[in-house]
Amino acid sequence: MQKQPDIDLAFDQQHIWHPYTSTVAPLPCYPVTEANGVYLTLENGTQLIDGMSSWWSAIHGYNNPQLTAAAKTQLDKMSHVMFGGITHQPAIDLCKKLVAITPSGLDTVFLADSGSVAVEVALKIALQYWHAKGEPRAKFLTLSHGYHGDTFAAMSVTDPDNSMHSIYKGFLPQHIFADSPQCGFWDQWDENDIDDFSNKLAHNHQHIAAVILEPIVQGAGGMRLYHPTYLRRVRELCDHYGVLLIADEIAVGFGRTGKLFACEHAEISPDILCVGKALTGGYMTLSAVITQKNIADTVCSGEAGCFMHGPTFMGNPLACAVANANLELLEQNKWQQQVAAIENQLANELPHIATLEKVKQVRWLGAIGIIELHQPVDMVAIQQAFVNEGVWIRPFGRLVYIMPPYIITASQLSSLTQAIYQVLNI
Repeated sequence: MQKQPDIDLAFDQQHIWHPYTSTVAPLPCYPVTEANGVYLTLENGTQLIDGMSSWWSAIHGYNNPQLTAAAKTQLDKMSHVMFGGITHQPAIDLCKKLVAITPSGLDTVFLADSGSVAVEVALKIALQYWHAKGEPRAKFLTLSHGYHGDTFAAMSVTDPDNSMHSIYKGFLPQHIFADSPQCGFWDQWDENDIDDFSNKLAHNHQHIAAVILEPIVQGAGGMRLYHPTYLRRVRELCDHYGVLLIADEIAVGFGRTGKLFACEHAEISPDILCVGKALTGGYMTLSAVITQKNIADTVCSGEAGCFMHGPTFMGNPLACAVANANLELLEQNKWQQQVAAIENQLANELPHIATLEKVKQVRWLGAIGIIELHQPVDMVAIQQAFVNEGVWIRPFGRLVYIMPPYIITASQLSSLTQAIYQVLNI
């Protein structure tokens, strides 16, 4: 068997710009040669249990037989064809599935490239909707500690003060930010928690095209888990003032919180839903924006006569085929038992980590476990420490969190929580 050439880490460090990493003082990168199940295999043969699902996306683990087979079968037919003036069965099948499984009333699908692009599309739909109605609105209401992506419009509705995007303040459109929810998911609901949001919507609703938020879980803005009643109140207020509601479920959609979509915790339907990440089971990039047909029809009845957006790789057949196989796996409903088992185990094992001096709080929901520290982590040191423990966990700021693939076993999950305890106990 021919030996694979060594990964050229020197070239990587000198010439490749990794996400959220300095080119002046780059963070170490660990060379991965294979990924199977919940394991990442490094070049030296070390196997790491993946606690991140490759940024929340690889929900069925790596090299899943059904997803791989779907990719290979589609590749033999066509990998890509433009979506302008052309359609194909993988896209039709995917949109049928999305209409069937998403919250009620969402029946028109726009396929996009990535999560950030899905947010851009959703914001543009809202803006063009009001323009077509003859009352242009240029503002969005969102939440502090929110995160919606790294492209410009997505950054503009991401917290400008408590996020990685604060340096762009002044270059982005200024939108309206309500206080983030304070009632945790498991807390007793306090009706005062919605007051700031309610006041800002009441005073600005004539100028607001839409409310955009992450349902139940605020992700990269702080890994905050909030009460379902807050989301229910938001829906009621949007209905009262006639404002569209955009639910950004890119991170939490497809079972991560214990419901297929996080909106289900509050038993509400948004007007526009963004999904991505786990849509293809982590195989390739694809996202979707699902809205109500009357909203789409209103957009297309305006001056432009259509929706002014068309990504080159929109409806990519290869990505759609894999997404279909991924949703077929979800339809088997094994994820419900898997995620419930993960949640129960996190509820049993994370409180032990909370006893450590460095730890401020632990919290969990579904297949999400969060350890909030008093001080920010030393990324180089903590990443190496986790690798030494045989796990792949990628903290940021004061947060150490895990979002494991749903297929993780109890012993593998214990390896993740035990590694966190050992590393934070140093």
